[in-house]
Formats: sequence, structure tokens, C-alpha cells
Amino acid sequence: MKELELKYGCNPNQKPARIFVKEGDLPIKIINGSAGYINLLDALNGWQLVKELKAATGLAAAASFKHVSPAGVGVAVKLTEVLRKAYFVEETELSDIATAYVRARGADRMSSYGDFVALSDECDEQTAKFLSSEVSDGIIAPAYSKVALDILKSKRKGNYLIIQIDENYIPNEVETKEVYGVTFEQKRNDVKISEDLLTNLPTQNKLLPGNAKRDLIIALITLKYTQSNSVCYVKDGQAIGIGAGQQSRIHCTRLAGNKADIWFLRQNPKVLNLPFKPGIKRADRDNAIDIYISEDYMDILSDEAWQDIFIEKPDVLTKEEKKEWLQNLKDVALGSDAFFPFGDNIERAVKSGVAYIAQTGGSIRDDNVIETCDKYNIAMAFTNVRLFHH
Repeated sequence: MKELELKYGCNPNQKPARIFVKEGDLPIKIINGSAGYINLLDALNGWQLVKELKAATGLAAAASFKHVSPAGVGVAVKLTEVLRKAYFVEETELSDIATAYVRARGADRMSSYGDFVALSDECDEQTAKFLSSEVSDGIIAPAYSKVALDILKSKRKGNYLIIQIDENYIPNEVETKEVYGVTFEQKRNDVKISEDLLTNLPTQNKLLPGNAKRDLIIALITLKYTQSNSVCYVKDGQAIGIGAGQQSRIHCTRLAGNKADIWFLRQNPKVLNLPFKPGIKRADRDNAIDIYISEDYMDILSDEAWQDIFIEKPDVLTKEEKKEWLQNLKDVALGSDAFFPFGDNIERAVKSGVAYIAQTGGSIRDDNVIETCDKYNIAMAFTNVRLFHH
């Protein structure tokens, strides 16, 4: 099949819409549902990310995409008991690919609401069962087990979008797109992300443990498919904060850092033991957790509102308790898709436990950035590779 007609373009008024290839056949097959323009942008970007991540790490990989940027990314690193509780999979046996997706979805559950899933490996029963309870628009994977397909086909009243990708497909080296009637052409960004990019360490601390190298590679590959400007915080095999599409890099660093803080605060015992009423929907639970962690918890959750969610009103997680808890967030890796122009990015990153950094380098203020890293004993690599994505 060379062409696929879509429901519409980015918006319902943008009709007709289609995807097509000039040579050969499309590398995707729609197994179930009807594909939209943004669905396919998320699917194809997500697939590239997880395929590359699997090749770089040797681990099953998954991504949770929203509006052409990942909300979360993860690889198959075993979950701790705390994370199993925070991700609501305490009683569930998880395969490698299910572990990867649970990590990806758990990075930023608010942003992952209504996501598009990308898997590096066959979607199995465990992954499909987890997805069956999540609000999600669709999935792309190289294969599906029969049981997984049966489960997924029942989502969204039978309209869940299921896409199978040819994992052996190799795109043309040159890519084009049209904007306002003008065709743009460029060499596809096929730069390989590997440990070879992490050898130039201008900081006093030049120690990058194996786990740190893995996490920095995850960060950089994630950034390769994230709308720029962007930064990515990673810990223990998963993105914990992604700041995408900001005009200022410090705003990326703050946005992603705040997400990383929320991710870690969700593991606080007070949050893990919130007394939710039985049967509360996942989205309502996630919203309640986000409100509980926020500064305005007492103002937002009125006496009437909390009774709809909790068995009893929880104790406040105070500002002092949050600050104390966040001091335990350590050994975080941070990647940037271009250079850090000032040391203020490092100052913010430190507050979210960053100990390892990979960035392009080449700023006229590199000396200030290096000095700030040395101030906090951070090991930083200059990759000399920019990863802008638009």
C-alpha cells in the first residue's frame, strides 16, 4: 500500500489529508481503528525513538508520546517496590516490554493522559492489560500477540488505533516537508548516539559510572525526537522530566526539573498512602495526587471536593516536608539538545538531584557552565552534537 487516507489533518477543518510514499509501500499497517495526522506523527517519531534506544542499550524500550514530543520514555530496568506502588502495579507480573512502558507512562502521568504508545518489541499480554486501564489513543509496535490484540481491540469501544510497523524498514537518507507551499529538504538526522559521545569531560569530575552513561544515552536519544528547545532528566532507566518546545533553555530546565520533582514526590510515603475511595478512576486519582503535591492543595481541594475522592481528608504534605524529601533525589542524569548558555541551568538542575550532564558545548560561556558544574562536583560531557528537532 502506497497511500493511506486520514480522518483529517492537524484540525478537523483540514481535509483532505493523507500519507503516502513515492516508492515502495508504506512501512505501517493499520490493524484496528482510524489514523489521524497527529496520531501518525506521534507514532513514527515514537517508533524511531524506541527502535534507536533498544539498539543503543540492548533493553526493551517504550515511549509515551503527546503532540509530537515524548511525555515519558523508559527501558526495561526492574522496578523497585516503591515504584511498583507509585505506578500501581504492585500485584502485576511485568515482562520486559511491559516494564519499559510502565516506566514511560509513570514519568509524567498527567501529560501521558491520552498518549500514543511506542514499543520496541512485540506488545504482549501484560502490556496490553496495563494499557486496558489507561486513557490512550493508540499504539505502534513491530508485532502483537493474539491475546494482546484481543485486549487492545476492546479499548475505546473498539476504535483503539493499533499500528504494526515493519521493523526492517529503512527510510530514504534525504527527507522533505512542505511549509506554506515551499518544500524543505535535508539529510535525515541519523547521527548515532553512543558512549563515544561521552568521552570529552571538561569538568574536574570525570567519573561516569555505567548506569550514568546508560541514562545519559537515554536522555540524548529522547531529545533527538523531542521538539526543541528541550532537556531531559533521567534516572534508573527512565525519563523523569522532559522540557520540550521552550524558546529559552532555562525554561526547559525549570519545566523538566519541576516534572522530575513531582515524579519523586509521588514516591513520598504520604502520597503512596493517600486514602483513596475504592473504584476511583485513574485519571481522577492522578489529578488528585497532582493537586495534593501542589502548593495550593488546601485551597483547591475544598471540604466537599475531598469527600468525593478520599475516605478521609489526608494530612498536608508541607513545604518543609517536600523540601526535605527532595534532598533524597540524587544521581540524576541530564541531557540537553544544545549547549547550556549560562550556569543558571546547572543551578536549577542541582535542585533536582542532577549529578551527570551531557550537552553539546560550544557556548561562549562554557567556562561559566563548567565552573558551576565544578562547584557541585558534577561530571559533564561535551558531545559536540546538536539534536534540534522540529
